[in-house]
Amino acid sequence: MDSRVLIFDTTLRDGEQAPGGSMNLQQKFQMAEALAELGVDIIEAGFPVASEGDFAAVRNIANKIQGPTIAALARCERGDIDRAWEAIEVSDRPRLHLFLATSAIHREHKLKMAKQEILRRTDEHVRHARGLCDDVEFSPEDASRTERDFLAEVVRVAIAAGATTINIPDTVGYAVPDEFADLVCELHERVPELHDVVVSAHCHDDLGLAVANSLAAVSAGARQVECTMNGIGERAGNASLEEIVMALRTRADSFGIDTGIDASRLYPTSRMLTNITGLQVQRNKAIVGENAFAHEAGIHQHGMLQHHSTYEIMRPGDVGVDASTLVLGKHSGRHAFRERVRDLGFDLDDVQLQKVFTDFKHLADQKRTVYDADIAALVEGAMGSSDGPWQLEGFQTNAGSAVQHLAEVRLAHRDGTTVQEAACGDGPVDAVFKAIEKAVDRRVAVDEYHVHSVTRGKDAQGEVTVEATQGDRHYRGRSVSTDIIEASAEAYLELVNRVVADDKVAQRPPAASAIEPAAPRSGR
Repeated sequence: MDSRVLIFDTTLRDGEQAPGGSMNLQQKFQMAEALAELGVDIIEAGFPVASEGDFAAVRNIANKIQGPTIAALARCERGDIDRAWEAIEVSDRPRLHLFLATSAIHREHKLKMAKQEILRRTDEHVRHARGLCDDVEFSPEDASRTERDFLAEVVRVAIAAGATTINIPDTVGYAVPDEFADLVCELHERVPELHDVVVSAHCHDDLGLAVANSLAAVSAGARQVECTMNGIGERAGNASLEEIVMALRTRADSFGIDTGIDASRLYPTSRMLTNITGLQVQRNKAIVGENAFAHEAGIHQHGMLQHHSTYEIMRPGDVGVDASTLVLGKHSGRHAFRERVRDLGFDLDDVQLQKVFTDFKHLADQKRTVYDADIAALVEGAMGSSDGPWQLEGFQTNAGSAVQHLAEVRLAHRDGTTVQEAACGDGPVDAVFKAIEKAVDRRVAVDEYHVHSVTRGKDAQGEVTVEATQGDRHYRGRSVSTDIIEASAEAYLELVNRVVADDKVAQRPPAASAIEPAAPRSGR
């Protein structure tokens, strides 16, 4: 049996049927080019009879895309088949893909046809398609819910009429893996002619089993899988191309089968589809999701720093992702944090690292995402902060358009005392500054006050810088916080601490060496 699985991509047909997934002619061609570069074997370009636009898109792709087989979908109706052939006949490798529902539910409620009529139509229209094209695929729609003896009969008729590929669709995602594999195996037993054609699987994801069912079909002998990029498609979507490809490759020990896909193009192709359709990929989507190669838990990050295989079964570069990401958040540990600080160019001792790590944990509880700029701001703040006598223990402000701006601060002194003061101002920041001045019994006139966002987003840290001049000395205080008032208070208090520290130095008696008389200078 062939050890290679054909990848039949239906992103441009079944995938485009996803609500919001519609593409114009130019977008479909752009996507077809990307799929050809990816290395898919068959591109199902569309359903030509559906609209003039779809016909034009399929014909354009068939005329210009080289490499993959270009397939067009048609119902078992002569008008559909002729229109599909008109769209793809210009291709070097055309395929007509016919479908007809076979399950009792569809026969009774949708088609209102008896079994014999299904068999007659299958024979007539597959023969007509084969008279036009050497490559004909037939799909008994809703095969997984069709009586197995009747399904075998339909498949036998289709092969006799000239079908070269028989597709087994799990149209509504009803099957489970063992059941679907058993169906493929049973069809091989009931219809020996299946060994002379390609058996395909087309699975939907209504129960989240599309990829599992597709892989089960491959294990049972299917050698074509119908899938879409990012798993887009009707309702819950189709089997995800990238998941199938990487499952076969990563677990080659289990399947012993590969594809012709250039896996390094998976992520770029996924991103292109997202950009074209606007259908976002969930963050935890396998292979191409934003979190697929991201690690936040401390124990995972520690393992990754030792060896990537501890928590990654494939490398990011294998699918076109630049690198793994150690996401720093509230679950991260000291090992990962130390590495990131080093990567950012900072060399901290253990005491400094512990202080910054504590600040980082506090920040991670407040922010969803902690960026490198956030960490740099914390480190710079810790390295540049003064070791002054006063610390901010807490504050409250009252502000609004029709109220008096009031602030209350509570400061702790290194001698163990605590001071609490309140003050009014022309804004919450001014009120906080005045309350601090009362608490420390010192006023410092601010020359400059600056606020800017450290990173992006509504929860970004704000960096506050306060500058002042006392005599011939210039002072600067700086702090960062997701709370601008808190950052302002910390920055101003740091500035005050520097002023207090300098005042104490100025008040000390001169050192003995400094009051010794200078040696007499020799005259000239």
